[in-house]
Amino acid sequence: MNSRRRLTGVVTSDKMMKTVIVEVTNTFRHPLYKKVVHNKKRFKAHDELGCSLGDRVRIVESRPLSKEKRWVVESIIRRTGEPANAGTVVEGEQG
Repeated sequence: MNSRRRLTGVVTSDKMMKTVIVEVTNTFRHPLYKKVVHNKKRFKAHDELGCSLGDRVRIVESRPLSKEKRWVVESIIRRTGEPANAGTVVEGEQG
């Protein structure tokens, strides 16, 4: 495994050719005030896998591909419309 940063987020736009906008959400509790804080950041990522709107994807840091594009879609974790546990078989629920 290399030392590139990897983030997980949701595709919010797929209107560009071979580029998607991925929104990464970070939720944490403030160390002093103990309030839950939500941060959102949007990244433009190169897409060779054919992501669609609403997909949960993992993006990885790369060399600069354009003026604003420095990330590449590494894998699609969950497609839109798939149930959360698709592909996993729980013991005792076969057939």
